[in-house]
Amino acid sequence: MNSVPDLIERLDQDAARRHDLREWLKDRLTEPADVPHFDGRIMMTPEACARAKPAAVLVPLVARPQGVQVLLTRRTEHLSDHAGQISFPGGRVEHHDTSEVVTALRETEEEIGLPRHQVHLLGTLREYFIPTGYRVVPVVGWIEPPFQLRIDPSEVAEVFEVPLAYFFNPARHILQQDIKEGRMRQYYAIPWQQHNIWGATAGILVDLYQVLMGVRG
Repeated sequence: MNSVPDLIERLDQDAARRHDLREWLKDRLTEPADVPHFDGRIMMTPEACARAKPAAVLVPLVARPQGVQVLLTRRTEHLSDHAGQISFPGGRVEHHDTSEVVTALRETEEEIGLPRHQVHLLGTLREYFIPTGYRVVPVVGWIEPPFQLRIDPSEVAEVFEVPLAYFFNPARHILQQDIKEGRMRQYYAIPWQQHNIWGATAGILVDLYQVLMGVRG
């Protein structure tokens, strides 16, 4: 197989290249990850972690001719949680969901109208705890165009794509810290054009890079 940066940057219409990359992604996501994991638990008490509500997001990898793209959303400004932030489609696990995968696919369909039958599941990343009270399972999916989105304007203000290769440069993984309501926060931030990808979304993207490449942080 060619090098990973080559594969994610130049898919063209080469079916063998796409197959190689999909299988490699599956293999990496199903192997035990022997790399560090950074998430919101460093800012949470054990009691807060135990109370965290289960949730799931879809990490959509779109197979464009120019290379694999990561599909992201910008949340509307009026939402009670994480308003205006860059995120993956997803949400909390409902009682009728049979798994976190079902949650991720259902929420994605509800938020941006991507049909679940167009998502080829590759695997999951490690649980990501968010200090606002959620433990999130990131579900990684492969999407072959064409597809048509139907955005729910009550939840999503914008959908855009970023080349996966952009996140494979660790110099862009900026670990920041600040103080909010008297408490220290630490989180990753990744700038992209006019957007600031930060918090759980950036942390999941860093984890995706580290797991795929076997990189120790």
